[in-house]
Amino acid sequence: MDVLVATGTSAAYFYSVFEMLVHPMHPSLYFETSAILITLVLLGKWLEARAKEKTTDALKSLLSLQAKEAILLVDGVERSVAIDLVKVGDIIVVRPGEKVPVDGKIVEGETVIDESMLTGESIPSEKGVGADVVGGTINRSHRVLMVAERVGSETMLAQIVRVVEQAQTDKAPIQRQADRISGVFVPIVVAISALTFAVWTFGFNDLDMAIRAAIAVLVIACPCALGLATPTSIMVGTGRAAEQGVLFKGGGQLESLNGVDIVVFDKTGTLTKGKPEVVATFGDPELLKMATMAERQSTHPLAEAIGRGEGSGQVERVEELAGRGLKAVVDGKPLLIGSVRMMREAGFVLPDWDLQAMTPVYVAEESGIVAAFGLKDRLKERSQSVVQQLAKTRQVYVLTGDRKEVAYDIARQLGIPETNVIAEVLPVEKADHVEVLKRQGRVAMVGDGMNDAPALAVADVGIAFGSGTDVALEAADVTVMGQDIEGVNRAIEMSSLTMRNIRQNLFWALAYNSLGIPVAAAGLLAPWIAGAAMAFSSVSVVLNALRLKTQGGTSK
Repeated sequence: MDVLVATGTSAAYFYSVFEMLVHPMHPSLYFETSAILITLVLLGKWLEARAKEKTTDALKSLLSLQAKEAILLVDGVERSVAIDLVKVGDIIVVRPGEKVPVDGKIVEGETVIDESMLTGESIPSEKGVGADVVGGTINRSHRVLMVAERVGSETMLAQIVRVVEQAQTDKAPIQRQADRISGVFVPIVVAISALTFAVWTFGFNDLDMAIRAAIAVLVIACPCALGLATPTSIMVGTGRAAEQGVLFKGGGQLESLNGVDIVVFDKTGTLTKGKPEVVATFGDPELLKMATMAERQSTHPLAEAIGRGEGSGQVERVEELAGRGLKAVVDGKPLLIGSVRMMREAGFVLPDWDLQAMTPVYVAEESGIVAAFGLKDRLKERSQSVVQQLAKTRQVYVLTGDRKEVAYDIARQLGIPETNVIAEVLPVEKADHVEVLKRQGRVAMVGDGMNDAPALAVADVGIAFGSGTDVALEAADVTVMGQDIEGVNRAIEMSSLTMRNIRQNLFWALAYNSLGIPVAAAGLLAPWIAGAAMAFSSVSVVLNALRLKTQGGTSK
């Protein structure tokens, strides 16, 4: 993109040198044209650089969250060290008001931690022994001891910074298109400049105007603004999104999200709180207690809910069957504990128990089903408003492994038609259903990033929720920090605003260059005015991109 300016200033300079040598008494000199152009270009670059510094404000604010020092507890003595010297396994003292220096677990004491930088939630979280804490969060209450588990580049904050940096330097497809346009545009402008020179020289016999007009064409058409149009908007847009707790993996994902036609939500933990409760029990009370003991061996949300109940019996063996349930031996008795699918595959007849709108977990022995738990998972507070907002512009689907009756009940509460509910699906089958939906349009899949990983990968854009230290930042195209479902709308809104900003920049950059060329070719623009106008166009593109800093909802 510097070809045009370099060609214009060089032409003016070397023609002036030629004139001094050939006509030393009465030379036609254009040294001032070169000097003024270079001065104006440098002024424009300086103004542009000053403006572009503001595009990295979000990244700077993230980096400022990192603690500079940590207080190690060694043999009962507290010692302050630089953060780079902290190692995994070190015991760290975190006093009230101090930043948590690295990721780890509390090993002594209780406190409340301000995790707003991570989750966007303004209410501090209560933390006790065994609780995870994240570097960059703030201890608001009492002195605690923690053990370092992730340090340096492995901390959550370092991962977030890495993702934001990657997104800000990644080229979106629309930027590659702008680069291709520039690649064709520059040779055309050089040809127009040469033609302008020829017409003024041979058609109007005015060499002085020929040189000035040809140089003005080269300078006014410099596509610097075209080159800045996309990357500056992406830098500001991804930084603004990060401030709101939304991390884009790159410019391509930012662009792709704006074009999705279908948004597919996983149910459990995404639309719902992911903390089901046992609301009813049926059948043999003793077998229910035995099943409760077996479920305590699993980390599945349904198992955890059941495991909180009253249990009895000695668990001898447990085998988890993905998406189905458990095989267990309790007090010597073989049990099957699991879903409708599991029971049907075992050939059992389902009892006529009233489990409408509940998620059933059946308990069976060799003779058949003898008991059942009925569970319900409540919607997140903002799920309804988020889905209704999305449904105005896109199709919204629910994809779940739960029973149809439960999924339909959730859909009714959200205002989603039953035709857009896909239920009783195993985790490995979710990707296949996303593939089918992709035939109807571009699909965004929203899930928790674990059992939904295949579906997230298959979708045009995968949106995962990340909470605490277990967030898989590298796995998702877009990561919503914390569990705030409104982050999905913030991500789509920021994508839309950024793409609109890019199109504005590209339109005005191209229109400006295209309109300026004939004016310059007609000899109506002095080269120095063309240079000033070119510098102004670059600065105006950056300033337009910076408007994104105040758009897209509230900062998190």
